[in-house]
Amino acid sequence: MRAPIGHFDNATPAPDCLDALTRPVADAVRQWRGSVPAEQIVYVDTEPQWADTATFVQHYGEELLEQSANCVVVAGKRGGETTLVACVVLSGTRVDVNGVVRRQLGARKASFAAMDTATGETGMEYGGITPIGLPATWPVLVDSAVVDLPYVLVGSGRRRGKLLVPGKAFAELPNAVVLEGLGVA
Repeated sequence: MRAPIGHFDNATPAPDCLDALTRPVADAVRQWRGSVPAEQIVYVDTEPQWADTATFVQHYGEELLEQSANCVVVAGKRGGETTLVACVVLSGTRVDVNGVVRRQLGARKASFAAMDTATGETGMEYGGITPIGLPATWPVLVDSAVVDLPYVLVGSGRRRGKLLVPGKAFAELPNAVVLEGLGVA
């Protein structure tokens, strides 16, 4: 199959390659519901040494810079309670942690979660965290610009490989909240 975006040698519908995904991501693809069929989520095999954005787009297609998103884990704290949340923003932007995220969570303080917390709680590799397959109780904050794209490149749960996901599918993830201005330049 040909990938809907980018220049990849191997592209496969995610339901046909569950063994290439981490367990939580594979489980989410197996149980997928929504207006976007699971077969439209595409797994592309990529080299881990090219995972950083600048090198990645140089190798797989410059147009991917404007069609890729990052998923970061943020910890919001209030009154001794910590809430973990995933934030999905276009790669050319950064998450407005101390503005939009903090207000959305009603937190006194918000910061990026520690790497061991992010990987331990998600069951995914650092640098490959994806909003598909996150813990069911987590809010998933999605910048509206991500939802507006026909396809978006995101992590696959591992540093090797990526997922190409129709933008509108992010709005249908469990606990998804689409927000204007979550990603800032």
